[in-house]
Amino acid sequence: MILEIKNLNVSFDGKTLLSDINLNVEKGARHLICGHNGSGKSTLVGAISGNPTYKIDNGRIIFDGNDITNENATSRALGGIFTGSQNVPEIPGLTITSFLKHSASAHHNFQTGRDLPMAEFIEQLETARDILNIPREWLNRSINVGFSGGERKRIMLLRLIMTNPKLAILDEPDSGADTETQTQIADVIKSMHDTTFIFISHQQNFTDLISPTHTTALSKGKVVIE
Repeated sequence: MILEIKNLNVSFDGKTLLSDINLNVEKGARHLICGHNGSGKSTLVGAISGNPTYKIDNGRIIFDGNDITNENATSRALGGIFTGSQNVPEIPGLTITSFLKHSASAHHNFQTGRDLPMAEFIEQLETARDILNIPREWLNRSINVGFSGGERKRIMLLRLIMTNPKLAILDEPDSGADTETQTQIADVIKSMHDTTFIFISHQQNFTDLISPTHTTALSKGKVVIE
């Protein structure tokens, strides 16, 4: 198992949002988390990724054999957990290239203890950009400023490919994306065989494109037992 969640209880501002969540995610899975709005899906994503907004009151989160329940979001990210949020803010003044270089360098140093050579970074960036057919001029623009919903998703995919995480958690990656971009997202997910995916989606057409290997349904903060 790449991820084990055991008897997890999560709250926000004193209100319990998740109760007694037990979930196992196998390595290489494309695991769909489904449920109505307010069922706890995004809260679960936040708890796994280390979002400090949510308080873990009970339970454990085991990632790749290590207990990460009390680790912060940065440690989890460097350890191999990628989070694709539903809404990513605009960051004026920070270019896509600068952001990707900082992220790639941090991951490379954490994993190898060495700095990432610029030539190696550029090679990785060009390979990922070519896969996604992203115009080179995008890379000098500020993050998400002036980009459409679908274009923002492609930037998210660029970061995903560059990071090459052990586990990618995507919260409604199809939201705001046109049909072409949704197909591209699904193709990238299915091509990354070394990455395990947890994803949330309300759209059956998009879910069909990905062909999830496992499905977990939530309702009122609990796992639905079928």
